[in-house]
Amino acid sequence: MSDTRPGDGTLSPELRAVLRRWADEGGALATRAGVVLLAADGLRDAEISRRLGVSRQTVGSWRQRWTSAGIDGLEHRPRTGRPATVDEAEVVTRTLLAPGGSGASRAVARELGLSHATVAGIRRRWRLVPDEPVSPSVPTRPPLPGADVWVMGLYVDGLRGVLLAGTRLVPSPPATSGTVMGADVLAGLDRSLDAALASTRRDGSGPAEGPGGGAGPVSRAGSGVAAGTGHAAGGPGHGAAPAPAERHRNPVHGVGTTSAFGADPRQGPADSSASGFDGRLAAGARPAPPEVDSPARRADVGASDRALAGYLAQASRRHPDLALHAVTLWDDASEGAPAPSTGAPQPPGTTGTVTCHHIPARSTWRTFLRAMIALDSTSHPESSRRVYLDLAAELERYAAGRPDDPQHTVRWLRENVAGHLGAERAKAGSARGHTWSGVNQIDLGSFNECVVIETVRLSGTITRGEIAHRTGLTQQSVSRIARSLLDRGILIEDAQLRATSGKPRTPVRLRGAAAHALGIHIDPELLTAVVIDLDGAIVCTRTRSVSADTDPAEFVERVAALGRETLAEAGGAVRPDGFLGIGVAVPGPVDIASGTVLGPPLMSAWGDLPLLYLLKDHFPCPVIMEKDSTAAAAGERWIGRDRRARDFAYLYLGTGVGTGLYLNGDIYRGVSANAGEFGQLCAIALGRVDKDGRPEILPECNPPVSVPDLAARGGLRPVATTGGSTAAYLAVGRAAAAGDRAAAAAVREVAQAVGRGALGLIDLLDIDLIVLGGPFFTDDVADFYLAEIARTVNEFPTARRLRRVEVEPSVLSAGAAAVGAASTIFHATFTPRLRGRETRARHLPTG
Repeated sequence: MSDTRPGDGTLSPELRAVLRRWADEGGALATRAGVVLLAADGLRDAEISRRLGVSRQTVGSWRQRWTSAGIDGLEHRPRTGRPATVDEAEVVTRTLLAPGGSGASRAVARELGLSHATVAGIRRRWRLVPDEPVSPSVPTRPPLPGADVWVMGLYVDGLRGVLLAGTRLVPSPPATSGTVMGADVLAGLDRSLDAALASTRRDGSGPAEGPGGGAGPVSRAGSGVAAGTGHAAGGPGHGAAPAPAERHRNPVHGVGTTSAFGADPRQGPADSSASGFDGRLAAGARPAPPEVDSPARRADVGASDRALAGYLAQASRRHPDLALHAVTLWDDASEGAPAPSTGAPQPPGTTGTVTCHHIPARSTWRTFLRAMIALDSTSHPESSRRVYLDLAAELERYAAGRPDDPQHTVRWLRENVAGHLGAERAKAGSARGHTWSGVNQIDLGSFNECVVIETVRLSGTITRGEIAHRTGLTQQSVSRIARSLLDRGILIEDAQLRATSGKPRTPVRLRGAAAHALGIHIDPELLTAVVIDLDGAIVCTRTRSVSADTDPAEFVERVAALGRETLAEAGGAVRPDGFLGIGVAVPGPVDIASGTVLGPPLMSAWGDLPLLYLLKDHFPCPVIMEKDSTAAAAGERWIGRDRRARDFAYLYLGTGVGTGLYLNGDIYRGVSANAGEFGQLCAIALGRVDKDGRPEILPECNPPVSVPDLAARGGLRPVATTGGSTAAYLAVGRAAAAGDRAAAAAVREVAQAVGRGALGLIDLLDIDLIVLGGPFFTDDVADFYLAEIARTVNEFPTARRLRRVEVEPSVLSAGAAAVGAASTIFHATFTPRLRGRETRARHLPTG
């Protein structure tokens, strides 16, 4: 190819000025301008190629385009049928939230109308590499440090929006299946965000929305990624620039160019006007309002500065274990001021504890926010739907407020995640005086092993031949599995049984000392901890009083101290290598994914407390959390053996009435692990709804409060007690057992309301067993509840002619939830399952 081109040396001052500006701006046009400028200076293709670090073919292609079409030939020529630019954040969101198997680059490319190379390049830049032990990277400007990224908060006022991210250097383990954010949650967030932005624009402020609601970046020269190949748009042949031209520094003018998939993170923004670096981040940004330097405007900006500084200071106090980063989504406070050339401006009033960033050059603020939420939810099981539904609710509250209110801001901060970050500190648990590591050496990977253990557990003592008969396994398989379990100390042999003929049979049973678990029940007035062995025997129990207004930090310390004291009391009965873990039972509702207690009854000070992960910071062993009623059902199944070897509902009488369900051979938790909320079912059955159709909160479903109130109204003189509602309830129970009519009528009225709710359960689930238990199902009132509920569920059901429903007391003690919490560890470890469900590892100790 010849080195001379018509017009190479005939640049007019105007054209030379345009080309130099392109080179100075960086971006996709810098290399093209550099080729023409160097050619105009008389350099040959080989020298231009060497200086720019690109191929000779690239140099020749751009010189040909310049010769044939002039400056227009250097600008982008998007491929027909594909977008001129690609929003990287949208690609990331689709990749992360795609249903199983559809998140591959080719599938996402087909869905978005892009090339496979484009999507693959974006995934590489964000480090979304499947089956590789690398954490995603967020290419903000400057990039976010650290390997693990959390969405920690969002600040919005009439002038600016700031996303608060948190990072740590140690990556989280991969999220389990089922924790990925749904598209419905993102859609709800979009609607809430639209409402909030409409609120900010009532007085003309707030970020402007371009076509598509700000969902796509501006389409202009030098501002996007070519859809066809993953390179900067406008190249010859396929409408894309040759790849190397977009990856190197321009040696002519010393200007950093953008990479093939966005701005070089070391060089600041590639195109501030296109990417919204100066505050106009949404597509189609509007002109700055008039009088940008008026006194009123300065007052508004000052108020916004102070509010944002206060928000960031609050965030630093709440999340001391994370490095915090304020990512500017939009900033109308800086309109009319020149855009910064590098880095990200420090938000007003911040200190070095919070670093500052801008969104990636190839994304809009809206799609970047969606991508960060998707990345957080797929990386952390605790970043559940509930967390972002709370954010949507906060945005809706903001939208409904008054714009002229000085407090009219979104200041959302999620709960403290310090417990998630305490794994390394927890490994040094010996400093706390305990060594309960929960490390179990032998894997119970065989389904048949679990079947044999379950059969032995239900029977108590059983021979190998009976195991084979009950399970359908061959005699040889049972003998092999039994021998393995005997060698590991999980089973032991009883005395031989003499037979009339043949070889004597040797039954086997579970060895209780093979494994232990700790259960903790959290109640508004009392903490209970219990250690049980594999056979269900209680090794030791401890209790500690607590008040509902206890500070959350002090409360967590008390729970942890009680657990350590109980384990210490168990002493030599519990071998550290035989300790399987800790189960925690709490009042519902709960967010199991994030380990958070959500607004428990009579425990307002502990609302939205990430209890599970805070406790994990104290115990370097498996810790799981269940609703108290669900835990009680698990304990009933484990301790009750063959008496509970069928479907049943456990009615838990505590501070409120809840239900634990055992269906189809397993605990039924529901989608959010909150199955069994019982109060509204009772209200509907009794027709107790408000004018809007919302079920009322029934007083009868809080026995410790409703029973004393009903008894007092019936004429029973209140007994002076210092033990709160619990003591009053127990006093009424004793009076009812002694024959007092008012007390008996009060207990019976509450039992009738509970029975109507139980009737709905029977008709819905078609079960024939209801178990009653819990701390307020005492001996004094048991007969009242059993009789009234048994009458209701057998006289009124639709299919009453086809079944007889048994109503029985629990086999557990008054500490049903604590025992049940410990039993959930055994249940998760030993219960045989064939479904593809994520379960706790089945591990047992040796010996």
